[in-house]
Amino acid sequence: MTVAEDEVAGLVLAAGGGRRLGGRPKALLEHRGRLLVDHAADVLRAAGCRRVHVVLGARARDVRARAALAGCVLVDNPDWEEGMGSSLRAGLESLAGTGARAALVSLVDQPGIGAAAVARVRAAYRDESSLASAAYDGVRGHPVLFGSAHWAGIFASAHGDRGARAYLKEHAAGLTLVECGDVAAAWDIDTEADLGHLE
Repeated sequence: MTVAEDEVAGLVLAAGGGRRLGGRPKALLEHRGRLLVDHAADVLRAAGCRRVHVVLGARARDVRARAALAGCVLVDNPDWEEGMGSSLRAGLESLAGTGARAALVSLVDQPGIGAAAVARVRAAYRDESSLASAAYDGVRGHPVLFGSAHWAGIFASAHGDRGARAYLKEHAAGLTLVECGDVAAAWDIDTEADLGHLE
């Protein structure tokens, strides 16, 4: 076991209610016969994250009943309707005191991003000051790795649906971009039209 395996925790943001999908929570959508939330957690594990926390919100009880998330820490976000920022705060708060020195954050609605891309971003971890993001043809995307030295700043600035966008923009000079366009497709499942990506 390497130091990074023990210190980089995976964090799946899976609390959204799927407002633009007619109120269908993305965590409960299926891709290749499995729930998106199961897929997202397994990708983080396959990329080397031994600890995986999953933030739940919309229909959390149904997700807990249907998902195969044994071994994951399930984090309830009662404020999920406020947007992704509240889920990111809940997730980072849940990692405090666990020994994790970095959080590798992925979104439940991007099943085109697999373990190869996630492992590349994870490999950018050096210490608690690390800040790295996947890039697709040079454009920043997910997953994003936040060393624990950044957590307080992100916690203070993550609001609404923007998550850590403002924080990352402010700290762009220290952000390592990891190109992943050759091994992943960074589409989101946001609207009915996007459901065509699911198999």
